[in-house]
Amino acid sequence: MSLKIFNNFLEIIYPPRCHLCGSFLTGKEGAPLHFCDDCLKALVRITSPFCPVCGVPFISRVEKDHLCGSCLKKRPYFDALAAPCLYDGGIMEAIYQVKYGGKTFLAKSLGRLLIPLARERFGDTSGLLIMPVPLHPKRLKERGFNQSLVLARSIAPSLGAILDFQSLKRIKYTQPQTGLKRDERRKNVKGAFALSGQKELKGRTVIIVDDVATTGNTLNECARVLKKAGCEKVLCLTLARAITY
Repeated sequence: MSLKIFNNFLEIIYPPRCHLCGSFLTGKEGAPLHFCDDCLKALVRITSPFCPVCGVPFISRVEKDHLCGSCLKKRPYFDALAAPCLYDGGIMEAIYQVKYGGKTFLAKSLGRLLIPLARERFGDTSGLLIMPVPLHPKRLKERGFNQSLVLARSIAPSLGAILDFQSLKRIKYTQPQTGLKRDERRKNVKGAFALSGQKELKGRTVIIVDDVATTGNTLNECARVLKKAGCEKVLCLTLARAITY
């Protein structure tokens, strides 16, 4: 029995359901997606106006995209951060299922939110390096996988980017950023990352992938290390962006 026939047989016995609301998925909606149209439409998308550097959306819907106060005061090391959704509702639940529920197969569906956004915001991504935010070996052993690597691996082929999950390392075991204040988050990740190996990064453009950007401190620390190594541009791509005014 072929794999396709076997999968079709399984779907007859166990019809696929949306991993957010539990409704049955039918036809194109269920293959290979894992979420129903209603749940996808309910995601809170980030639209203009937003800061073109750190990606934080503005409450006002009148003005055009412009730099936020934080980026005007001190520009981050990364050149741009893009996220399709606000960290709320369905996307929050989906990320939780991947990160803490071990449902890494959902990354294929979630990656579809990132691919068109990356093309829109970053232009031609062919040949660029794509790096996941690394986990410390101890945290990787605890979790069993790196959700950022799972995401990066799911989108790299479609973007024509080169996946590199070995150059950027996490050398400092830090406490989770969740629950920490802005200054505490910055101090928590300071000196947490380093480069290993001899990969030539001078003049390269790198896309860093993570699940959520809150204050952006983790991504900024990664970008600092990459810029110090000679990267010309560092772009950040996350599934969700939290608002922290």
